[in-house]
Amino acid sequence: MSRVGNRVLIIPEKVSVEINGSNVKIQGPLGILERQFSDLITIIEENSTLKTIRKSEDKHVKQLHGTTNSHLSGMLIGVSKGFQKELKIKGVGYKATLKEKVIELLVGYSHPVELKVPGELDVLVPNATTIVIKGIDKQKVGQFSAQIRQVRRPNPYSGKGISYSNEILKLKEGKKASK
Repeated sequence: MSRVGNRVLIIPEKVSVEINGSNVKIQGPLGILERQFSDLITIIEENSTLKTIRKSEDKHVKQLHGTTNSHLSGMLIGVSKGFQKELKIKGVGYKATLKEKVIELLVGYSHPVELKVPGELDVLVPNATTIVIKGIDKQKVGQFSAQIRQVRRPNPYSGKGISYSNEILKLKEGKKASK
């Protein structure tokens, strides 16, 4: 089993943690995140650190232990530093524009694809082929960036489409002509 749940999480400066049973509220300079955790895991705050302790040694509880610790870590980073994902658009005539809280994607379909930006996220389009998504909730940033990428996933042969900026695309080789 992984020992992720045994990590002691250090609470950054200017971040306050409020634990009420299995409900945890973390407040920082970028905002507030609140989450309900399982009653099978005890969360303890002491000396500006967070610890998670499991109540039994069942396999399911051990899995929850590591997951809870990872969620708490993401919440602490989110309210102090925030999360960011960057998407690149590759293709002739492919581009993105931002109109108020709606992203309009022109990615080879007969019509523009419009996606409404969730209220808690900030989206920037610095140029027509780059989309930057920022927010304090790691799950929501990842979910919305995956939703944008799903509109036109990268083509495995040419690489055209929407991909993450740090994503390495392994392109397939095309068919060879026979002689």
